[in-house]
Amino acid sequence: MPQQPDNHISASKLAGSMGDSSNKFGRIIIARHGKPAKDRELGPRLTARQYLDWWASYEQASLKDDGQGPSKQLLEATKNAPFINTSIRPRAIETAQAIALGREVRQDSIFIEAPLPPPDWSDFWKFLPKRWNVISRVSWCFGHSGGQESQVEARKRAKDAVEKLINQAASGEDTVLAAHGWFNRMMRPELKRRGWKCTHDGGDSYWSFRIYEKHS
Repeated sequence: MPQQPDNHISASKLAGSMGDSSNKFGRIIIARHGKPAKDRELGPRLTARQYLDWWASYEQASLKDDGQGPSKQLLEATKNAPFINTSIRPRAIETAQAIALGREVRQDSIFIEAPLPPPDWSDFWKFLPKRWNVISRVSWCFGHSGGQESQVEARKRAKDAVEKLINQAASGEDTVLAAHGWFNRMMRPELKRRGWKCTHDGGDSYWSFRIYEKHS
């Protein structure tokens, strides 16, 4: 797989505190999945009901077969991690496998994306999937769940997910998660509350990653 372009970051920073016995915890490295084969920007325009079906098929979609892959930075940061976690969605699993390079990949539904139920609008309203994503996320944040997981429930899941990652990092080894943009975002406040500082912020694009280290 061709690798994504690198932004400058020192090798020592990527290596982190591994091997430093004074640091009880390993690092937590959280990556976003690669680019899916299903394109949010392609038409046709969809009704709310059609978007529900589109999202269901997106959740089962693999990565786009265009030669994409993890950056050298991401591979360097994760090369010694014994814990490689991911959700149960194909796009996340394939991302984790590309990072793992043969190591075991642990799939867990606790890491799936927060749902995107569209509001109950009439068929008059038609938008591209990308626009429905925004509309549905805003609607969800204001309390609409459409019978799916609510924001309150997703926040609780994010706390439980962070607990799982911290328990792995408590071994003194790095732990990696390849998951989803919004759910990764939902874990940040809990990591901060638990005393974890982001020491590398790679943004939110496909294959991007953040590194968190425990601070007293």
